[in-house]
Amino acid sequence: MDFKSLYRKFSFIAFLLFFTSALFAQSTRVTGIITDGSTKKNEPMPFVTVGFAGSTIAGPTDNDGRYSLASSKQYTQIKASFIGFKDIIINIVPGKAQVVNIRMVPSQEELSEVEIKAGKKPRYRNKGNPAVELIRQVIAHREQNRPEHYNYVEYKEYDKMQFSIANLNSKIAEKKFFRKYKFVLDNRDSTTVPGTSLLPVFLDEKISQYYYRKNPEKERTVVLGQRNVDFGGAIDNEGIGQFFKYMYNKVDIYDNSINLITNNFLSPIANGAPTFYKYFISDTITTEDNKKLVELSFTPRNTQDLLFQGKIYITLDSNYAVQKAQLGINKNINLNFVKTMTVNLDFEKNSDGRYHLSKSNTLADFGVNKRKTGGFFGIRTLTYKNYVVNKPQTDTAYIAKADENELSEEVKHRSEQFWSQNRLDTLTKAESKVYKNIDSLSHMKSFQRTVDIATLLLAGYKTFPGFEIGPSNTFYSFNPVEGLKLRFGGRTTPELSKRYYFETYGAYGFTDKKWKGFLSGTFSLNDKSIYKFPQNYLRASFQRDTKIPGAALQFVQQDNFLLSFKRGVNDKYLYNDFYKFEYMHEYESHFSYQLLLKKWTQSPAGSLYFINNTGRINDLTTSEATLTLRYAPNEKFFQGKIYRKPIPGPDPIMSLDYTQGFKNAFGGAYGYKNIHARIDKRQYLSQLGYVDGFIEGGKIFGQVPYPLLTVFRANQSYNYDLYSYNLMNFLEFVSDQYVSLNLDQHFMGFFFNKIPLLKALKLREVASFKAIYGQLSDNNNPTLHPSLYQFPVTSTGQPITYSLGNTPYIEGSVGVENIFKFIRVDAVKRFNYLDHPNVSPFGIRVRAKFDF
Repeated sequence: MDFKSLYRKFSFIAFLLFFTSALFAQSTRVTGIITDGSTKKNEPMPFVTVGFAGSTIAGPTDNDGRYSLASSKQYTQIKASFIGFKDIIINIVPGKAQVVNIRMVPSQEELSEVEIKAGKKPRYRNKGNPAVELIRQVIAHREQNRPEHYNYVEYKEYDKMQFSIANLNSKIAEKKFFRKYKFVLDNRDSTTVPGTSLLPVFLDEKISQYYYRKNPEKERTVVLGQRNVDFGGAIDNEGIGQFFKYMYNKVDIYDNSINLITNNFLSPIANGAPTFYKYFISDTITTEDNKKLVELSFTPRNTQDLLFQGKIYITLDSNYAVQKAQLGINKNINLNFVKTMTVNLDFEKNSDGRYHLSKSNTLADFGVNKRKTGGFFGIRTLTYKNYVVNKPQTDTAYIAKADENELSEEVKHRSEQFWSQNRLDTLTKAESKVYKNIDSLSHMKSFQRTVDIATLLLAGYKTFPGFEIGPSNTFYSFNPVEGLKLRFGGRTTPELSKRYYFETYGAYGFTDKKWKGFLSGTFSLNDKSIYKFPQNYLRASFQRDTKIPGAALQFVQQDNFLLSFKRGVNDKYLYNDFYKFEYMHEYESHFSYQLLLKKWTQSPAGSLYFINNTGRINDLTTSEATLTLRYAPNEKFFQGKIYRKPIPGPDPIMSLDYTQGFKNAFGGAYGYKNIHARIDKRQYLSQLGYVDGFIEGGKIFGQVPYPLLTVFRANQSYNYDLYSYNLMNFLEFVSDQYVSLNLDQHFMGFFFNKIPLLKALKLREVASFKAIYGQLSDNNNPTLHPSLYQFPVTSTGQPITYSLGNTPYIEGSVGVENIFKFIRVDAVKRFNYLDHPNVSPFGIRVRAKFDF
């Protein structure tokens, strides 16, 4: 399980209960439920338009027929309307909160139609449906309505991201433990989201100027000012902000898919949308400038699929443009921890009659239990002004400068006057107090102690000024060679220096009675943290420790306690001494190269041995130089202080490694060349989810013993490993030339959502396929060359290491993920080479993964 990644995303939850907001009263607030008066059960009616009469303040009811309206103006009536039903106008009391439930009455024409059809609703069809014909026109005109259709575009953008505790008990500030935090807990906002009390605890603001040129295509964003709350050195403020903005991605309704809350939603105007959505023309509206709009309601055909429901307003001119959109989610959707989500998009008219996005507001309510009112609430608001089209600028306006991604201190510390003059939206009274409140909170000793405890429990690190000790899940482990293994280490933090970074640990095995350790030092060459993009650093390191041949770990430490539990025979280890010196250089284009110089001495341990026609060999030393080229276009990261994690995207990632082994240099025993290439790609498949895949291959030139061949990644733990072969034994296959394919398909509940007994469980289907085709040339076959190390055998002389023949190694799995919202279980099948010793042809593997 990726404990560190989980911490980076959610560690702040442990102390969010100690934060910020001020009570803010509203003038007129109306809530209620709208039901169908034509039925005996008074069933709730979704998508009914409810608003203050004589105003533009209106919205649709949700799937349960509920609505909520609020305004500081003194309105005296509300109006409810739905096609086929009579408009209902009801008097209200201005300046008060009130509940008004409404029963809609069908129009006479609707009653006659129902009588003729014996009360049966007509079956929904795309064919001959005017709503579907209209949406097809919108789809056909998508490209011409996008900003990129213009030759030149520029605008100013204001981006505000706020995260709050929702509906926290107001009496908590009176409890003895929390009284010292009363100044934070009393700062509440009850007007932004009617019916919900928000306690803001995080705020990030950014003002930017955007430039776009179509030919040759270039775009540039110049950040004019940015600031966010500061929780102090122990909390990764930037990492939290990056994660929030990844969850609340910018919404472009003209895209085929919209990524929100780490999932892909099909846009209601995507190419294939009519296959998955139902559309209804629910109203026609006349705008202030006497233009006609069609109100088009839409809903998923299957309410558990990752689809929106809501309304879009379409112009009836030749553009068929979206003038406004209200996107929500169904209560039955297969989405974890999200109780409600709403996206409101407003568009303004350009001088040429087309529309551009003027405001985007995304709101999501989170909670472990969707039925309870408490939880967390996030709001991201994007406001666009000064929109200019087809006005060319000089070339320099569209080309980013080399260091533009690194914000200057001036940009990060703009004055209050700058923000008041340039902010394109307003802060609520509660939001305006967040910066000061959190700053005061972060300097309180009791809060710092709480953060330290949360960091130790969730991330495994104990923080001190300038360095931290951990990770705690590696302090204790065990294996057949070392027995009980204790380890202790730590690393420096940017509080000590952002240009140099040290990491170390020491370990001792109580069975082999050997000390192990690691020490590295890194120096940044571009005056940035070594984890900041683009990287440019030098690193030197030494490591003495054990390793299992063919074991490849992702995201976890070698000595993680949970990896101590393994299946089958697991007593073949290596003692390794690594001396490394590396240089890394990334470019703004996301091309990078890395030069690595390495001296590697490996000695067999446990039942592993090195032997040739001269007898047993104590150790093997090699000296290598490796050049790695990597290109990852448009790659983005969760960027933290001492980590960065790539965000999966649709663009391929390509890498090429060339390794040269030097004989007789620094004790190197062999001269050889090794070429390795790999391409990774995530492919989104609309409602079929997505597939993560990679293809890789490699070839070794020269004669080398089997420890220097490609030892294929095996996994003998009970954890499902995405990149290894889960039913292959350690050191089972070696090769000097190979190609492999790895596919991991996530269906996101596409099939289970349609099965009545399963869809309520919110389970999701997953499948994988892994195959290797490889060969061992005669030049590296120890049976033909006795001077090479002989492949290991069991105590009875049975081989345990093989070369791949003409048949590729294949394994596959089918599984279920999202069990209890974070567990994946795979049934894994190995299809061939079943006659090898200690082989498991079938196995159940488990993986922990937090996902929305």
